Amino acid sequence: MAAMNRRKRLGFAAFTGALLLVTACSHVSGMRWPWGHKAPVAPVAVNELDESGAGASAGAYPQYWKRNTLLVDLSAAAGEGSLGLTPRAGTQWPVRLAFRVTPGAIGVLEVRGAQRLVLPVATDGRQPIDLELAPGVYTLATTQITVRWGAR
Repeated sequence: MAAMNRRKRLGFAAFTGALLLVTACSHVSGMRWPWGHKAPVAPVAVNELDESGAGASAGAYPQYWKRNTLLVDLSAAAGEGSLGLTPRAGTQWPVRLAFRVTPGAIGVLEVRGAQRLVLPVATDGRQPIDLELAPGVYTLATTQITVRWGAR
């Protein structure tokens, strides 16, 4: 009789353990494991610089912060075009400025501020690339930066 009670207790304990394991597994799938990868956060569009020129409607070329660099997204630009950039009223130029372009869509990017800079754009590749301006291309005294793009 004692052996029968012992078997029942062991069977009940095994059943309870299995039930506990099954219910716990359903909750584990929602946990964040330390080795799991987080989904990349979508960049938040900002409006740090005023855009002017042909085709520069509000938000035509979105602006994003990439660490401490203001990134102006020209990946939608193709063929030839130009864009004027000025700081918003009451603000200054960002410390760093970069432009995102799509290889093959344009051949060269010309930037005029305190200095003139011509940046050739690679023709191969499908992913947009970021072209950062060298120090000195614009200063705090620069009133406008003109960006032009076109074929080589």
